[in-house]
Amino acid sequence: MMTIVIVFGAIYAYMEFRLPDVSVLNDAHMQVPLRVYTSDGKLIAQYGARRRIPVPINQVPTQLIQAILATEDARFYSHPGVDFIGLVRASVAVIASGHKVQGASTITMQVARNFFLTKKKTYSRKIKEILLALKIDKTLSKEKILELYLNKVYFGSRAYGVAAAAQVYYGKKLNQLTLPEMAMIAGLPQAPSRNNPLMNPKNAMLRRDHVLKRMLEVGFINQKTYQKSILAPNTASYHEEKIQVKAAYAAEMVRQAMVNMYGEGAYDSGLQVYTTFASDIQLVAKKALQDGLMTYSMRHGFQKPTKNLGTPSNANRALFQQFLENQPQYLDCQSAVVLSLDQQQAHVLLANGSVVIIPWIGMSWARPALDNGYVGASPTAANQIMSVGDVISVRYAASKKIWQLTEIPKVQGAMVVLNPQDGAILAIQGGFSFQNSSFNRAIQAERQPGSNFKPFYYSAALEKGFTLSSIINDSPIMIRDTGENAWWRPENDDMKFNGPMRFRLGLEESRNLVSIRILSTIGIAYALDYLSRFGFNSNQLPHSLSLALGSGVLTPLQIAIGYSVFANGGYRVTPYFIQKIVDEDHKTIYLAQPKIACSACITNPALLSTISNPAPEVITPQNAYLMTQILRGVINEGTGKAAKILNRSDLAGKTGTTNRKVDAWFSGFNSNLLATVWVGFDNSQQSLNEFGADVALPIWIQFMKTALQNQPEATMSQPADIISARIDPNNGRLAKPGQKQAIFEVFEKGHLPNAIISTQHASNSSSDSNLNNSASSSASAEDIF
Repeated sequence: MMTIVIVFGAIYAYMEFRLPDVSVLNDAHMQVPLRVYTSDGKLIAQYGARRRIPVPINQVPTQLIQAILATEDARFYSHPGVDFIGLVRASVAVIASGHKVQGASTITMQVARNFFLTKKKTYSRKIKEILLALKIDKTLSKEKILELYLNKVYFGSRAYGVAAAAQVYYGKKLNQLTLPEMAMIAGLPQAPSRNNPLMNPKNAMLRRDHVLKRMLEVGFINQKTYQKSILAPNTASYHEEKIQVKAAYAAEMVRQAMVNMYGEGAYDSGLQVYTTFASDIQLVAKKALQDGLMTYSMRHGFQKPTKNLGTPSNANRALFQQFLENQPQYLDCQSAVVLSLDQQQAHVLLANGSVVIIPWIGMSWARPALDNGYVGASPTAANQIMSVGDVISVRYAASKKIWQLTEIPKVQGAMVVLNPQDGAILAIQGGFSFQNSSFNRAIQAERQPGSNFKPFYYSAALEKGFTLSSIINDSPIMIRDTGENAWWRPENDDMKFNGPMRFRLGLEESRNLVSIRILSTIGIAYALDYLSRFGFNSNQLPHSLSLALGSGVLTPLQIAIGYSVFANGGYRVTPYFIQKIVDEDHKTIYLAQPKIACSACITNPALLSTISNPAPEVITPQNAYLMTQILRGVINEGTGKAAKILNRSDLAGKTGTTNRKVDAWFSGFNSNLLATVWVGFDNSQQSLNEFGADVALPIWIQFMKTALQNQPEATMSQPADIISARIDPNNGRLAKPGQKQAIFEVFEKGHLPNAIISTQHASNSSSDSNLNNSASSSASAEDIF
């Protein structure tokens, strides 16, 4: 043996300076997955092929270190990186048997192989491994070498390092492991597949007991502890990384952003991304959207099951169960097979082999869906809904303690929640289920906003001189489309006409004909230029009077950002969702610097100088205040009055429905929280047959009810130069002293309705054919149109 030592010593002396610089191991990079967290530190997602949780040596339990040393390298602390005694023994065994029968690799040699060499088994690689191990032992401390090993080595099931192994096999942190569990983990590096406690439990138990015996033999444990430990059962089971907040659409946005910023290396560089998504807000938004889409789907009838597995029998029940096990599960819904039917209940088989009953109360909603979008008569028996052998979807309703028939909605939706003061995205849900469709409709779906778009050019009209009491005629209109050389006759949703009405009511009640006349008055060119203040691109908007009906195409996020201008007092913020990025050394390498709206500047302009990164003011505080007053009226008196159930005075918003009820919207806010909801089919030709107030608003209400619970009211401060005056509600003019039935209205100082009102175009006839799609005229804001 002395000869071997001398030989390797001589070779090492000759090769030392030709070997790699092993001092780089002091700053070794481990392939650690990308982790994404909510703003309050809860895990949303983890990306990367390898699961690794690096830990310093002082956080690894002593008994776990002893278990690994006992089985991998008992003389670790006494040899110089190479165990020459073991090497001689292994060499003799090879010569005697003609093949390898025992290993001689020390922990230091394994570190050398894992960091510097390939896995190809050759004699030349083995020699390099020995030489590198000698150099590593000479350069690094024993504790550092052991730390590198414990964090680098593969333990099977995608787990790299002891901390990841503890999490994967036992769902525990290192300090929570029992001695038998430590021994099980310590036995894995030699053969992670053959000794895997999940795939080969018998081999794994034999290997574990061998580790415990070695610990006894080298004096790490006593006989009593050994006997007790070998009696412990195999408790290993696969544990996924515990995702604390399931927000797949949000996580995918972050993943794409990180790859764009750092390339494919983002997946294994140990980066930790802290987002703006608030865990409680995200979960509430997700549930509100999913509940709303499920409710809509049930309201519009049940589609007959399209797959039938045939008549059940004892012989094919196992096949039915196998089929169910391979079916995707959406949310709390799962596939089931109908085994038998009574008059008003069904017995169904689940994927786990259990048979449950769906009572009549859990299926009586299932009126048949008809081709025209309507529903048929209510069923009176279970066999009118389903047949034996049908594959259906069910879920357990915990609140009612019953199983229910369900249907995965074909209708889709999206929800965006913002902090209007800085543009932080607090929650985002891009569809019913990411598993069902990864298309993020909140940021990718460009849909017509309909009446949800009206507030933006109403704001432009205020800038042009309209007031909340200006009178506009809600009467029939014929518009000539100069491009198509045709006539267009727009209508109100209710097909009725109210005649002359105030500007405020035109928006509160979402009157299309009033809106068209307002846009015609201020001019399309002016309106398009003004709309850019909200961040809208004119290329996405029509350059015609159809703009008044929201016929452009915008994403829910774009709409939400537009509304934030009203919510924060007139400032345009930029949406963002990554708050900071921390590297594997816990250093912050990116920190968001959002533009901040100075809402407090509305009453104290001097505060603007205290904000380091102020958002640009794009409309006046007075304009934002007046628009918010109208949008509060939408909830109090207009199309959004269902939201009065929330019993809050700080909420403002607007419904939206497009032509043929293809898209449904609601956007609403207070000063601290803003949410936009869109509902529709991916097929943009399919009608919902419902208004925004019927399908989108209830989702918004459910969200706000929980999100604002126990939150104080947050209203915009009244800016300077806003006054209140009594007006005649019929003509919009200032009320005469002592006039009965006068009402109060708010105005910007200097814009009181004092002018004598022209009666031009006051007729309720359809004589407005002078309007056309290229209108750019400007008329008195007090005119009746």
